[in-house]
Amino acid sequence: MTRASRRLFLVIAAWTGVSASGGAATAMTLASTSFAAHGEIPVEHTCEGADLSPPLAWSDLPAGTRSLALVVDDPDAPDPRAPRTTWVHWVAYAIPPTATGLPAGASGRAMPAGAREGQNDWKRPGWGGPCPPVGRHRYFHTLYALGIGLADAAISTKADLERAIAGHVLAEAVLVGTYEKRGTPAPGR
Repeated sequence: MTRASRRLFLVIAAWTGVSASGGAATAMTLASTSFAAHGEIPVEHTCEGADLSPPLAWSDLPAGTRSLALVVDDPDAPDPRAPRTTWVHWVAYAIPPTATGLPAGASGRAMPAGAREGQNDWKRPGWGGPCPPVGRHRYFHTLYALGIGLADAAISTKADLERAIAGHVLAEAVLVGTYEKRGTPAPGR
């Protein structure tokens, strides 16, 4: 299964209650108090605002979860009408399973003890908020419940994280938000 088809499957699975393995879904959830699923991400979490990472909350981790990882990325870059790449906005890992979420602005300031942050596609660690050059983009916040700890892992990028967690993902939860820069022309204009 390609990454794009797996991502589509995970979004559909979240809506229909089917797990990534095809069986009954785990009840793991991911939500934000700043935006609803498929809703608009507030400007305070973007390059046009304070660029604060959004508040996130999760629940119902599967038994055996030893750590959590989080990736926020945009598959619509640079233009949703002709996407060419997936832009990574945040990589966080080694989040303890005792954590139930992250407050607004956690990146770089209020991460749980032991949690680490990798580089985003701006080549800096931590959160880099939505800043689409054109059109309305989708931002996938994907939380991974892992059967391994990553405290000693040398992870810099999303690709590093994907290699480290391969075969160790117990469950995934996806929250999608959208954003379009103010004053950005709509597609077709």
